[in-house]
Amino acid sequence: MSLQDKINSIHSFKDSLNGNLIGIEKEGLRVAEDGTIAQTPHPESFGSALTHPEITTDFSEALVEIVTKPIQGSHNVINELSKIHHYVQHHLPESERFWPASMPCILRGKTNIPIAYYGESNIGKMKTVYRRGLSNRYGSVMQAIAGIHFNYSFSMDFWNSYRELIAPSSKVDSQKFMSHHYMCLTRNVLRYGWLVTYLFGASATVCKSFMQDYHEHNLEEFDDNTLYLPYATSLRMGDIGYQNSQEDKKGVKANYNSLRHYVYSLRAAMQTSCDDCENIGVKKHGEYQQLNTNILQIANEYYSSVRPKPSTHGSDRPLGALLNEGVGYIELRSLDVNPMMKEGIDEEQVQFLEAFMLFCLLEDSPAVSSAELTEIDVNANLVAHRGREPGLSLCHNGEDVTLLNWGQSILARINDCSVLLSEAHQKSVRNISKRIIEPDLTPSAEMLNQMKDEEKGFFEYTNQFSLKNKELFNEMPITEEYFVELDNQKILSINKQLEIESSDTLSFDDFLADYFSSDT
Repeated sequence: MSLQDKINSIHSFKDSLNGNLIGIEKEGLRVAEDGTIAQTPHPESFGSALTHPEITTDFSEALVEIVTKPIQGSHNVINELSKIHHYVQHHLPESERFWPASMPCILRGKTNIPIAYYGESNIGKMKTVYRRGLSNRYGSVMQAIAGIHFNYSFSMDFWNSYRELIAPSSKVDSQKFMSHHYMCLTRNVLRYGWLVTYLFGASATVCKSFMQDYHEHNLEEFDDNTLYLPYATSLRMGDIGYQNSQEDKKGVKANYNSLRHYVYSLRAAMQTSCDDCENIGVKKHGEYQQLNTNILQIANEYYSSVRPKPSTHGSDRPLGALLNEGVGYIELRSLDVNPMMKEGIDEEQVQFLEAFMLFCLLEDSPAVSSAELTEIDVNANLVAHRGREPGLSLCHNGEDVTLLNWGQSILARINDCSVLLSEAHQKSVRNISKRIIEPDLTPSAEMLNQMKDEEKGFFEYTNQFSLKNKELFNEMPITEEYFVELDNQKILSINKQLEIESSDTLSFDDFLADYFSSDT
C-alpha cells in the first residue's frame, strides 16, 4: 500500500491520532555567576535525583534533566515542560541559573565537571560508577553537552485500526505488530533524521574552552573565545559530539532491522571486551572506574539519534523489557536546545515532529543494509557540519542527491501526513518547511547571523538568554497547585530513596555480579 493510499484510508479513523502521547526530556547545565559549571550538589529543593520522576540529573551533578509525563497534545506538553521549568528555576540557588544551549558554558577542565551522585544505595552507586565509566571512556567534557529528547507513542485505538487496515488477517499478536511497526518507524528516523538536524540544529558555534583537549579539528575561529563552522547546523550531532568510538573498530553496531536484531546486537556489545576499556580497568585503588570492560557497560551507553523504548519508563534493564513487553514508544534524541526559546523547544516544533513521526511510520521502511548504514552516518555528519552549504549533496541509495531536492521531497510527504493531524500541524509543517529553501531561517543560521550583527561570541550571546530566561521565569506567577504537587513529589522522592538505601542487603560487588548475571 502506498503512502498516499494509507493516508486516504486513515482519514476514516484519524481522530484516534488525538490519543497519541508526547513526552519531552530537556537537559540544562546549572551555571555559577561567573558562567562556569556550578560545583554545588543537586539542590535538595528539587528532591532526589535517583527517584524523582520529573526532575533528575544526567551525566553531571550540574546537568539537570526535566522530564514531562506522557501527555496528549503539543500545547499540553509544552505547558507541562514550562511549569516544571518554572518550579526548577524558582528553586535554584540565588547565584545560579540555567545554561540555555546544547554546547556547554565556560569549562575549567574535566575535573570541574562533577559526576552525578545518587546516594548510597546499590542502584545509586551503579548510576554514579556508570557515569565515571563514561568519563574515563569518552571524557567528561563530551558528557557536558545537553539535548532534548522527544518521546512519542501512538494510541491503542490507532494501532487497532491501523492493524485492521494493513494486516486484517494477521495472526500476530497486537504487541508484536506494534513492535514491528515501531521498528519500521525507527529505521526511517535513521534514514531521514538528517532533516531534523538541518531544520532544528542550534549549535553552529562553541566556546573554545570546550575544544581545549582537541589537538586536531576543522573548526574556524569566530572570535577570540569562539569556534564555529560557517555552514554548520549542529556541532553537537557532528564528530566533536558524544559518540561511541569502539563499535566501528569492533564491528559491533546496533541493528534496527527487527526488535530481536536490535536487542541481540546491543547485548553483543555488552558482552564483548574492549582493549581500551581493559586498559582503564574496573577498579583502581579499590574504587570502581567503570562497571565493566566491555564495549558497552550497559545498553543506554549506546549513542544513537533514536531509540525504541519499552513502556516501563526508566527501566534499568531496557533490553529485557523490550523483549518481554515490546516497544512502547520511540525516543528521538537528536534535538538541540534552542537558546532563542524559553523552554528550548516550542509548540510549532513539537507539531512538526508529530507529523514527522507519522510520516516515518507510514512510509515504506525496508531493512537497513550495511551500505545504507554507512550512507546514514555520512549524511548525518555532513548535515551537522555543512548542512547550510549551498548545493550540498548527500547520498541516497548509492546516488548523489542535493540536500535541497531530497529535503523538499521528504517535506512534501510529511505535509501530506500532517493532514491527518490538524490544521495547526499543517501550518507548522508549512512554516518549518520554508527552511529547506531559505537556510537563513534555520535556528543555526539565525543565531550565527545575530552573533555577527551584535559582535558577540558564543558565551556572551548565549549568556544573555540565560539571564533573560531567569528573569522571565522569576516574573511568572506561581501556579500554586502545581508547585504544591511538585513539593509533594520532592518529599516522596526523598523518602523513596531512603527506603531503597535501607532495603539493600547485598554488598555493591555482589549487587553488580547479580545484575550482570541476570537478563539485562
